[in-house]
Amino acid sequence: MSQSAALPDRRLPDARPDNWVDRWAPLWLRPWLKLGRFDRPAGIWLLMLPGWQGVALADALLGHLPDLRLLGLIAVGATAMRAAGCAFNDIVDRKMDAKVARTANRPVASGRISVKAAWIYLVGLSLAALCVLLCMNLTAILLGVGSLALVAAYPFMKRITWWPQAWLGLTFNWGALLGYAAVRGKLDWPAAVLYASGIFWTLGYDTIYAVQDIEDDALAGVKSSARRLGRDVRAGVMAFYAITILLLGGLTKFAPQGWPLLFAAAAHLTWQASQVKRDDPEGALRLFKSNRDVGLLVFAALAVAGWRRLHP
Repeated sequence: MSQSAALPDRRLPDARPDNWVDRWAPLWLRPWLKLGRFDRPAGIWLLMLPGWQGVALADALLGHLPDLRLLGLIAVGATAMRAAGCAFNDIVDRKMDAKVARTANRPVASGRISVKAAWIYLVGLSLAALCVLLCMNLTAILLGVGSLALVAAYPFMKRITWWPQAWLGLTFNWGALLGYAAVRGKLDWPAAVLYASGIFWTLGYDTIYAVQDIEDDALAGVKSSARRLGRDVRAGVMAFYAITILLLGGLTKFAPQGWPLLFAAAAHLTWQASQVKRDDPEGALRLFKSNRDVGLLVFAALAVAGWRRLHP
């Protein structure tokens, strides 16, 4: 099923040198954990936090603190779906990944895990995520099922459009709608504003992430917003984040008590955009990872709004 015993397991370049997988996981398990990107948890945070924000926003409108049960379900579901999505991405992109220095040692591209084994892994994680989804209401379940089309199409976007990061924004922030619906059983304008802010946030941070691969992507024929923007990549990120900030400002209408933390998130995004350099891939990775803090600030702002309404 796997060729992991035949090939060396190397730390991937966008993983921390002290990541827990390379430090503590058994050798035989490392390729499987790396297939799901468990050595790089930033993606789990970035998929999970929009869902948490959706829950917090819906509960804030009701004058409640975020539902801890829903937050836990979303955390488990996001972890499983992110790993499944990474496996699907690696299956589809295995030939492209082999041509890019940063991705050439991924388990499927390098041959340490076979395509068949990766499919089994993907199906198992998807079933686990489905079990989590079935613990929610019907609207959330339907939204969760509807997200599969976005997930399935994403790996192909880099072949057909210069803006695959926009599609990732549609996909990664779907949890904002799902989390909101899991509380209220329906979707309203506040959920749409939160979702839209997340799309442009992702377009910005994933453009920063794509800076790492500009040269290799050009050689492999992979399209990205960073390549399309070229020398204007900083201006592009500034524009994406400016729209994000305007939409976050719109959230203050629904959660006015959280404005100081929303302001802090906006300041962080402004700082990020000012630091983007097309010729600094290591700096781009650091900036990308800092978006966990942005997502936590927005979540905290919405949670505070709920607490303040509960304790006027």
